[in-house]
This record gives sequence, C-alpha cells and structure tokens, in this order.
Amino acid sequence: MNELWPWMLLAGLGAFHGLNPAMGWLFAVALGVHRQSFTAVVQAVPAIALGHAVSIALVAGAVVAAGLFVNQDAVRMATGVTLVAWAICHQVFGHSRRVRVGLRTGLAGLVLWSFLMATAHGAGLMILPALMPLCLTQPPLPNVGGAGSAAMAIAAVGVHTLAMLAVTSLIALTVYRWVGLEILRSAWINVDLLWTGVLFATGVGLLIIR
Repeated sequence: MNELWPWMLLAGLGAFHGLNPAMGWLFAVALGVHRQSFTAVVQAVPAIALGHAVSIALVAGAVVAAGLFVNQDAVRMATGVTLVAWAICHQVFGHSRRVRVGLRTGLAGLVLWSFLMATAHGAGLMILPALMPLCLTQPPLPNVGGAGSAAMAIAAVGVHTLAMLAVTSLIALTVYRWVGLEILRSAWINVDLLWTGVLFATGVGLLIIR
C-alpha cells in the first residue's frame, strides 16, 4: 500500500479535476450545444485533457528539477506555503478572473484554454503530495536519480491525465446526451469552493506532517 497510494491519489485527483466544471467538461458541453454536434463534444475532451496534462507536466518537471538540487524538506515546505497562498488568492480573486475563450475556438484554442485554466486553478500544485514520494526519493545531486525521477514524473502525469480524461468524457457526454445543463442548478455541489478547501488543506498538511 505504501507504494500504491501515490498512484491511487494521482488517479483520484485526476477524477476530481475531471469532475470540476471549470476544468473543461462544461466548456465541451457548451461547444456541443452551440454547434449542435455530439462530435464537437467528443473532439473537445481530448484537447482539454491535453492542455491539462501540459500544465501538470510543467509542475512535475519543476519538482524533479528542484529535487536534484534542493533538499526534499525545503521543497515540501515551499510547496506547502505556495499551496496555502494559492488557495487564498483563488478564493479572493479566482471567481472574478476567468480565462475567456469563445465558442468559436478550434482545438488549439481549447488546448490553450485548458492549460491556462489548470494553471490558474493550481491543478499541478494539488498533485505535488503524490509526486514527491515518487520523484524525490533521492538526495540532492544524485548520480543516477534524475532519469528515474523524470520517468516517474511522466508516468504520474499519464495516470493523472487518463483519470481526468475518463471522468471528463463520462460527464460531458452524459450531460450533453441525457442529463442537460439544468443539473448545475438543481443537483450540483460547489466544486470551486471544495477545490479551494483541498488546496488549502493540502498546503497545511505539507507544512505540519513530517
């Protein structure tokens, strides 16, 4: 279980990211409705997942690079402080500063929009507690640890993105085909508030748990 929990957490966070309307499934449904095309929804989801993956990969790469030169405890403390600060900023400013891309956008625009949204929401920061035990298992300046850590980071991004893609696809296609957007008014929780709470709790956890 000690070896499996980071992978389970990565997949779980991927599912959570896919559940969040702000991460893309709502945009995919809106494109389908606007274009009156089920195909538009199907094409939008992989593009959204790709942009999300790029954002996550940049954070994972930064963690691997930091682990080669900086003590792991320093990386963990810096990450905790960043997560707490990001959660506060997201709560105060995030609701009024959204990335706006029109419904006429192409797939490249969707990738860019998804990348910016994932980055602005701190999606990559949220998965750091799972990345650290996978990528920061070596002391600073290891002889052969860099390549192994990079491979682990790539695998982690892949697991997370596949889980996000699966949930985003399921929700987008279900809402478009059968449920309809009325579910957001009648039976949907405030995922954005939950997101902020998870960011804050994760940051605090990194600061107090050794």
